[in-house]
Amino acid sequence: MAGNVNVTSNGIKKILSNYDTASSIAEYIWNGFDAKANSVNINYTVSNFGSLEYLEIIDNGYGINHSKLNTKFKPFYESEKAIKVSAPKHTSAMHGKNGVGRLTFFTFAHSAKWLTTFLNGKKFETNTIIINSNELTDYKAEKVENEADFPGTIVTFTNIQISENEMDKIIIPFLIREFCWFLELNKHKKFQIKINNIPLDYEFNIAERDEKISISYSDSKSGEETVFKIKFIQWKESLHQEYSKYYFLNDKENEVYKDHTTLNKKGDEFFHSVYIQSEYFNDFDFNSSEYETQGKLFGKAKSSSEYRYLIKVINQVLRDKRKPFLRQFADKLIENYEETGILPNYKTEWEERFKKEDLIETLKSLYEIQPKLFTSLNINQKKTFVRFLDLLLDSNEREDIFKVLDEILDLSTKEREDLAKIFKTTKLNRVIETLKLIQDRYETINILKELVYNKDLKANEVDHLQKLIESHYWIFGEQYHLVTAAEPKFEEALRRYINLLTDKDTAVEIDHPHRLKEMDIFACRQNTLLHRIENIVIELKHPQINLGNSQYSQVYNYLELIQKQPEFNAPNMSWEFYLIGNKFDTTNFIQNQIITNKPHGTRSLIMHLDDGRIKVYAKTWSEIFADFEIKYNYLNEKLKLERELLITHVNSADQAIKTVQKNSAIQLKEIKLK
Repeated sequence: MAGNVNVTSNGIKKILSNYDTASSIAEYIWNGFDAKANSVNINYTVSNFGSLEYLEIIDNGYGINHSKLNTKFKPFYESEKAIKVSAPKHTSAMHGKNGVGRLTFFTFAHSAKWLTTFLNGKKFETNTIIINSNELTDYKAEKVENEADFPGTIVTFTNIQISENEMDKIIIPFLIREFCWFLELNKHKKFQIKINNIPLDYEFNIAERDEKISISYSDSKSGEETVFKIKFIQWKESLHQEYSKYYFLNDKENEVYKDHTTLNKKGDEFFHSVYIQSEYFNDFDFNSSEYETQGKLFGKAKSSSEYRYLIKVINQVLRDKRKPFLRQFADKLIENYEETGILPNYKTEWEERFKKEDLIETLKSLYEIQPKLFTSLNINQKKTFVRFLDLLLDSNEREDIFKVLDEILDLSTKEREDLAKIFKTTKLNRVIETLKLIQDRYETINILKELVYNKDLKANEVDHLQKLIESHYWIFGEQYHLVTAAEPKFEEALRRYINLLTDKDTAVEIDHPHRLKEMDIFACRQNTLLHRIENIVIELKHPQINLGNSQYSQVYNYLELIQKQPEFNAPNMSWEFYLIGNKFDTTNFIQNQIITNKPHGTRSLIMHLDDGRIKVYAKTWSEIFADFEIKYNYLNEKLKLERELLITHVNSADQAIKTVQKNSAIQLKEIKLK
């Protein structure tokens, strides 16, 4: 038997020009799954020259019926316009287009031969089909004797133009991205792809897997409860044409419908799949609308309270999952902008330290709210955008940035509120209060210098340095809440920490050898604009104690305990540890740690873990004072403070503490629970 397709061989190649080697091989795999296979095997051998000398693709599907060859190998094309590679919109059950995938072998081989067995009535029959790449319009088919008692198809290729390196570096990674979501969808059916008898492993493409999400809806009238089991997977790389989708599964875990999630094409790389399984979908009308007011006589519809509640909650889950990802990706964006010279060059140390920091935080916040703002820009456009933003931040037109962006971006109400917060300026009625605060902070620093450097005051670590810092922890950052100071053990610290974040008083037990340790200062702040929880732990040392390995080990013990306690380690929690003393000891231990961590680009850093989520610093008091002077120098120059009038003379360390506990710079006391 022979047949002829409707267009020329070159015409077919033009139609299939969007296919390359990897996508063509993927089509043969899809053909197998479309034929109801649950296993597809790719077997190949490599020559001494590093190229493939043999390649076959085997599936255990229902095979190709000899009487239907014309429909399988004689596709009808209305024109020679290239077919766009795409995936079905609402089902995963059938992927391929009739005849299309079977002719794509020309991208990597000279010919293809099918050996296919199908069940014809009660008897298995076997056919061979052969097509050459230079004669795609012709196929030769014939029945062959075969004693196979099961269906399936074997496709073998000749004169293969694929190297082993291409198979390892390009094709297999492509297949992982192409099929990972599909294999996960059909995991309960034991679907698999094997390459030389080794299952295709897609786990490394998973950034996060969460199978513990459950959403329940209780009907207020009937009291009936509907439960939806959710499996969320975030992928590291894109899923090609599949994009990010919801997969609705019945009680047998079989797909009944799929649809795009609300976070598709947002300009970021938050690739994800959400598998929603419930008995509720056994009889569900997915062709209905969420806005239909007429209820269905039989079955359920999108307008039902259960479905609308599900979509509302799962959308919020996705937004919550996306927040830490966007923050992490925003950090990478800034790194890229620095490496490529997109950020401005600042002339002074003050500008480098403060204007740059302001610009970077603004860019990060903008990215988290609207990533699309940063996509599809070339280098010059990025430079122009960033520099205009920098100029506006340094002008009286700061709030006008919001007005401009609000006009050009399609923002939700929540996104608009977040954007407005970034550019909100201080009101005039708070200027005087702020001036007093700045003056009192200068006074506090002057007194702290006296405690550190004036030996006649005989200041000690616990009664004086500790007392001052626990009342003025703004020295290490703004808007912190003091969780513990000195006495509380780690279990009490964790109890207070949970209370601060959740308003719940929960008794906790910590199983760790260092659980009875006491941190000098433990403070926390919730950065609501950036959706982060930022924590600092400060270990203060007497001015006469030099910092070395022993003091470093003490901080490391705190760090180790915190790392092993889940409540301290959500993805959006960051930790900074500060070891503070007058000098480093002569062993050079601390200096060596600083040198080792110098590539991270941060001064005084002695440890950098978990991509910067955990950082440890060792600083001398002179560095602390210098940081303050740099930070406040600009304000000092503008306000022209008479600093000599801010120096308070004290006769004892106790008097010094009493003085700083009265000024406006003092902060809230530590959290205490009954």
